[in-house]
Amino acid sequence: MATGMEDRFAKAQERMLSRDLKGRDIVDPDVLRVMSEIRREEFVPQSYESQAYADGPLPIGMGQTISQPYIVALMTQELHLNRDCTVLEIGTGSGYQTAVLSRLVKKVHTIERFGQLSESAQATLGRLGIDNVEFCVDDGSRGWPMQKWDDKLERMVEWQPCFDRIMITAAVPKIPEPVIEQLAEGGLIIAPIGPPGVQELIVAEKKAEHMTKRFVCDVRFVKLLGEYGFEQ
Repeated sequence: MATGMEDRFAKAQERMLSRDLKGRDIVDPDVLRVMSEIRREEFVPQSYESQAYADGPLPIGMGQTISQPYIVALMTQELHLNRDCTVLEIGTGSGYQTAVLSRLVKKVHTIERFGQLSESAQATLGRLGIDNVEFCVDDGSRGWPMQKWDDKLERMVEWQPCFDRIMITAAVPKIPEPVIEQLAEGGLIIAPIGPPGVQELIVAEKKAEHMTKRFVCDVRFVKLLGEYGFEQ
């Protein structure tokens, strides 16, 4: 039997799905299904659990936030994911968006600047039994590291990462060139582009080495810090 707190979370999640997702423009049945399965309260600090399903961002420490449920669903929907996709997520944060992506694709590579957040997200996803995610702590504005461990050679080797979809979950002045280079031909990338404050959520498709861009909506994200992002 569900406890009183679990029952409140379940009702709040139902309201979120009905009012904030279905009540707006989230229509992808797979996205709605996953948003109904992933428990957002698992990803927010205990002091904010009562607001877990409110349609707004919440602080998670290190000056970072967990995005509002609608934006998580919208960005996921805009990538048109399938089970054959490999996805690069730049900005692991709490791991909530990571978990949503993981239930829809073959594999997620997620990179986070702050080791403390990456470790917390790994622990949460591990507790939830999500095992198709590879984590990295690094400067996400440079894309996924171009070295990986080779078990046969027992050493690091050079490689060229290539992803079907890329999601940047923090504001960037423009899509970083190293990230574009890691996007497969015909692949999609979604990112909030613009100065601190208000950005434009943009979906870009890679065609014949050129990027065609489409505006989705105005958004507010924390800055992506790094070599190809913002300075401190």
